[in-house]
Amino acid sequence: MRETVRFHWLIWLGSAAALVVLLLPVVIVVLAGLTAGEYLTFPPQGLSLRWVVGFLQSPTFFPAYVFSLELALITMVISSVMGTMAAVYLTRSRARGVAAMRGLFMSPIVLPGLVLGLALYVSYVLTDIGLARTFGGLLIGHVLVTSPFVLATVSASLVGFDISLEEAARSLGAGPLQAFRLVTLKIIQPAVAAGSIFAFIISFGQFDLSLYLGTPNLTGLPYAMYISLRYKFEPTAAAAGIFAIALVVLSMAISSQLVNLTKLVSNARLRW
Repeated sequence: MRETVRFHWLIWLGSAAALVVLLLPVVIVVLAGLTAGEYLTFPPQGLSLRWVVGFLQSPTFFPAYVFSLELALITMVISSVMGTMAAVYLTRSRARGVAAMRGLFMSPIVLPGLVLGLALYVSYVLTDIGLARTFGGLLIGHVLVTSPFVLATVSASLVGFDISLEEAARSLGAGPLQAFRLVTLKIIQPAVAAGSIFAFIISFGQFDLSLYLGTPNLTGLPYAMYISLRYKFEPTAAAAGIFAIALVVLSMAISSQLVNLTKLVSNARLRW
């Protein structure tokens, strides 16, 4: 009994330490963005919303924030569709080479972002297809990076999936797409939502691809923060980090609510 209590205490202490390590940089960024001083320092020289207002009025940071938001939303939609389709095919197909295809789809997670960004840029230039330093080329890079996360989450929900449920719907007159939409998609919807949120967050914070594929007119928030901290050490970059952190927290909260709402609706239908 004592060993069990000690083990639980060790787990609790380890979890608390990990939580502190994860949250401490976030707290430092928030306090640095709320400083009343002239430079990016910690601890802050008083608290003020001066630099938060400066971020909202900045001709560099706020447009970059909006651009990252728009790019992440478009990437999330495309990655969710492509990742879900790939997961359904890879989990149901019995063809040869499925394992190799899965490894190919997941390879962007293994490859360093700088290597992938450089490879895409070189391929755009050598093939001369007009994607170098364009929004389309940047979007392709973001989709390549984020789709594996959707593929992984949806594939996990499809492992052990009872295909007879979908076959029963088809036997009652539903077509293949209708059966998938009304049965399979309803069941894996929480996994699709989670993968979509992962894709959004990863796309929003993507820096490596922007380093090679971005332009002055296609500058995301991470790259704008990098340029600012490289030449000017002012707290506006930390204030921009506050909005980025708030967006991530909000997206996770929305994901949690969507999953809970899906469960509530499913339970209500079963009871009805």
